[in-house]
Amino acid sequence: MDLTTLERLPMWVGGRAHAPTTARYGEVTNPATGEVVRHVPFANAADVDAAVLSAEAAFPSWRAAPPLRRARVLMRFRELMEANKKDLAKIVTQEHGKTLSDAEGSITRGIEVVEFATGIPHMLKGEHSENVGTEVDTWSIRQPLGVCAGITPFNFPAMVPMWMYPVAIACGNAFVLKPSERDPTLALRMGELLKEAGLPDGVFNVVHGDKEAVDAILTHPLVRAVSFVGSTPIARYIYETGARHGKRVQALGGAKNHAVVLPDADLDFATEAIIGAGYGSAGERCMAISAVVAVGDAGDALVERLAARARRIATGPGDAPGVEMGPVITRAARDRIQGLIDKGVAEGATLVVDGRRPAIAGHPDGFFVGPTLFDAVTPSMTIYREEIFGPVLVVVRAESLGEAIRLVNANPYANGAAVFTRSGYAARRFQQDCEVGMAGVNVPIPVPMAFFSFGGWRHSLFGDLHMHGMDGVRFYTRTKVMTARWPDDGSAAPGFHMPVMG
Repeated sequence: MDLTTLERLPMWVGGRAHAPTTARYGEVTNPATGEVVRHVPFANAADVDAAVLSAEAAFPSWRAAPPLRRARVLMRFRELMEANKKDLAKIVTQEHGKTLSDAEGSITRGIEVVEFATGIPHMLKGEHSENVGTEVDTWSIRQPLGVCAGITPFNFPAMVPMWMYPVAIACGNAFVLKPSERDPTLALRMGELLKEAGLPDGVFNVVHGDKEAVDAILTHPLVRAVSFVGSTPIARYIYETGARHGKRVQALGGAKNHAVVLPDADLDFATEAIIGAGYGSAGERCMAISAVVAVGDAGDALVERLAARARRIATGPGDAPGVEMGPVITRAARDRIQGLIDKGVAEGATLVVDGRRPAIAGHPDGFFVGPTLFDAVTPSMTIYREEIFGPVLVVVRAESLGEAIRLVNANPYANGAAVFTRSGYAARRFQQDCEVGMAGVNVPIPVPMAFFSFGGWRHSLFGDLHMHGMDGVRFYTRTKVMTARWPDDGSAAPGFHMPVMG
């Protein structure tokens, strides 16, 4: 079916579009125009239960499928995602607002996780020790958990869910996805493509909704594990509630990612890198650079370059040629970001580039905020302390690399950070001393490839394991250790004493 023509979206349960029982619906808007493009159901507990029961029923046979067979389904899914990438990107741009090129890039990064997951036959191999005792062997095996769930944010409707379900499914689990209600259509389309790829009905399911649906997932007795990406307060709630109900939980929270620029850096290179990392996707990335720490003599020259480049950013609808930055996701998000800019001015920061209320020709009702740049920001200011999640860069001054690293480490968020320098010594010191989950040297958005894992420290992550990579395999499986002896005459029967190998 053509989902983009539907006035009301269905759920995806048991390998097909599924009409919800809920009477509650929300609006899905095109951020560039402000128009409502379709309505999304807000699932109730019965709707969530239907999806979970579908996944539970599909789990035994999918678990029994050889890992290579599961990998081949994902190989076909990868091919379908590539073949449909441009159409999928159009859905992302319509509901999220990011540019088509940015949308395609985010889908590509999701496909990379699928490519990683196709190697699951190798990654599920355990360890084996022969003759740990007399004629006793011990080995470990990895087994799937059962029904797993993902609760994902609006900013990456393709990539972030694909951090989760390809690995979970490859490991032999069934999956229930609760995408953001702000841009939900792509999740349904991925369900269709998974079915086309040969995934058995019920292994992948989609429910839409708000807190009612989330709570139903967190408290459902058949859901074994929950993955989440979103704001820190909600991540903490997800972690605490899920753990209280006996679930394995990984909950990634907010960020305030820093870019430290040293005086020896190539300032032209650093400027272009920071502009893309700060204003790309209208700053609505969990790895966006939002705080620039200008060290020593780098400050004035860097701010001058950033300001000049920010003023040249082409802002407009994401599907228009030449546009570099689209709108933010909702009217409420726009108003919140503009309010924080007002607060920055009121608290004494220097507003170098003002992006409030930009005039976008032909789009008077779009949710646009222009590139905004602050200088002379201090750590006590609201615009430094809060995650703005919009196209706002703040520049903080520091006298030394040590002072800059202390700023990074004092921040409650610890998702990512980067340093721009030509000095190997400075880069290595930054690598050793900065306390974040992901760090870059002359790389402003150090998002790891799919065969490494994504995750932060401190208030940016609740849980022990990061997403995708081998941490993803560990999260979606549990280890069983086998110990076996095969006596031929019963003479080695154990007694009542503590068994001792050797």
